[in-house]
Amino acid sequence: MTTSGMGAQAAPGPYKGSRAFRAEDRHRFFGRGAESHEVRKLWREQRLTVLYGASGIGKTSLLQAGVLPLFSPGAVDVLPLGRVSYGSSFPRAALPPHNPYVLALLMSWAPMAPPTRLVGMTIAAFLRSRPVKRDAFGEPTPILMAIDQVEELFTGGQGHQPYRRWFFGQLAEALRDDSRLRLLLSIRADRLPDLLKYERELADALDECERGESSPERYALEALSLDGALEAVTRPVEGTGCAFAEGAAEQVVGDLIAIRTRSGGRHEGQAVEPVQLQVVCESLWRSLPPETTEIRKSDVLRYADRALSEHYAREIHGIAAERFNGDARRLTTWLRLTFPGRAGGGPQAVRQGSIRSAGVGKTVIALLVKRRLLRADQHLGESSYELAYDRLLQPVRQDDQSVEVVPVELCSEDCLREAEGALREGDLFLAAKLGQEALARAQEHDLALRAQIESLLGNVAHQYGDLEKAIAHYGTAAQSFETAGTASAVGPLLTAIGRLRLAQGSPAAAVRELHAAMIRVPADLTIQTELAWALWQGGHPDAAVGVLNGVLDREGNNTDALLGRGQILAGMGRPHAALRDLDRAGPLRWPLAKVAHALALAQTDSMQEAQQEMVEALAEAVDHGPVLLYAARVEELAGKTSSATALAQQAIAASAPALPEHMAGDARRLARVG
Repeated sequence: MTTSGMGAQAAPGPYKGSRAFRAEDRHRFFGRGAESHEVRKLWREQRLTVLYGASGIGKTSLLQAGVLPLFSPGAVDVLPLGRVSYGSSFPRAALPPHNPYVLALLMSWAPMAPPTRLVGMTIAAFLRSRPVKRDAFGEPTPILMAIDQVEELFTGGQGHQPYRRWFFGQLAEALRDDSRLRLLLSIRADRLPDLLKYERELADALDECERGESSPERYALEALSLDGALEAVTRPVEGTGCAFAEGAAEQVVGDLIAIRTRSGGRHEGQAVEPVQLQVVCESLWRSLPPETTEIRKSDVLRYADRALSEHYAREIHGIAAERFNGDARRLTTWLRLTFPGRAGGGPQAVRQGSIRSAGVGKTVIALLVKRRLLRADQHLGESSYELAYDRLLQPVRQDDQSVEVVPVELCSEDCLREAEGALREGDLFLAAKLGQEALARAQEHDLALRAQIESLLGNVAHQYGDLEKAIAHYGTAAQSFETAGTASAVGPLLTAIGRLRLAQGSPAAAVRELHAAMIRVPADLTIQTELAWALWQGGHPDAAVGVLNGVLDREGNNTDALLGRGQILAGMGRPHAALRDLDRAGPLRWPLAKVAHALALAQTDSMQEAQQEMVEALAEAVDHGPVLLYAARVEELAGKTSSATALAQQAIAASAPALPEHMAGDARRLARVG
């Protein structure tokens, strides 16, 4: 067969390969009709629905191309498909402390809004800010909200546990707040146990507002049925001038059923992996000569194994090129050792707890799942991994030229998008590598694109904790945007630099950068709030309060400004004003806000409540200088001298962040240090 076939001429072809179907692909999405209608019904009628299935089973495709197109725009209010992670060239360091999962979700719903406008919002507040959609009879329509790839909530480790609790708490608040809301959560089956306790919290929230016992509806998405697979093979080519001859489509599906059964011994019945079907059909289509009008059985005979072998070999070589300097043998050896064959052939499922990442790293394992080489699923009640295709177990010889791996040359813009995707997945190594490639391929005169790439590299450096390198990238990005005449993009970059200078303990330098940012974007209240923090850390609390007064004069319910002013006023000994601000900004999530509230309560003789809040704050911030000092002052007011002294000594030694210089005198007094 030639490689100059009709698939190369027809763009796009009728099949998607390994890529997820999107809304615009709905006319090519077949084989999931029953599933699409069932999920649509559950989502429309139930307050809480959980869609789950193995990785690569097609959950995202089902939602985007199968379920969403079934809704009548006038009958329901459907939010864009949500995610809880984001990759962006917007300078992350410009953002104040926030819940990354909530921000990512709001950015999914409002992709054109500046992140600085979303960062202080709760989920419920965002939903309340939207206009009410009404049906033809003037009645408010249901609000349909789906969050895809919920498993991303559970990849951040224990350090992200407070953010997870807060995220689900906000979802529960939104469900209580509006009875029109219908929530669908889509998650990998292996991560379903992680969702259970939060699922109960959401059900409890529904019980409160509906005065009954609620339980979520769950829908398990399985592999394609025989009839669904045949439909997915034959229907996309309708109208192309080409069709499958009798028995040809059945040959494709039969081969794929045999491969699935062979590749995973626990799989039974006549079912097909959706990704494998799309890969095989796309490869077959591209290999057909241009004049082909009928795809015969001889065209597809024994084709599936060849197409999948080539596809997975390309994926292996691609990952090896990205992560192991092209050493594909290293990766295939790890796979072969980790997934030994069963008696009778084929690999066996391996419990996730038994997987050893030594030699490849956890991010590579996540990449293998993302690229569909590994399938993450539940097996006998346990989370497990298994190879998607058993031929991956075959040794790769150094002289093996059976698969020609041609590297795909991405343009600079594509490299940037890929880098943003890697950053979304938390793969900093790959994000940095792709970002540098994007920069190398960008035209010197394309200043705006180069600025975006530099900003993304600044985000990567910031995630690594290399503040000086992040500042350098953000500074270069700001200069490029300035030269390109895009002043509005300069402000966030200067804000990011200012916040990083503050983190380095240089409040004067931070004030300069933030003043410069304000000049370029005078209407951005986030910049002014950051300036107030810099002034406070530089020892000018009155000036800081003055700036925050200006922010609140313009936007009376600005949460960040209320929190900032309340925290500063508590330290200045103005407890009643501090309590007014902090209570308006509640519920309080950040340790400094909690301990400032505790200090204000202690100053008004509400000692028991103050000490309880202080203990909560200390549990979340063990090395935070200002938190420790405020806690020391609470203990001093409670008459606990020794405890106050110990906390003040810890405050002096703290480094995350260190105590601002203007607070050091008070700390030394309490610590009994000369």
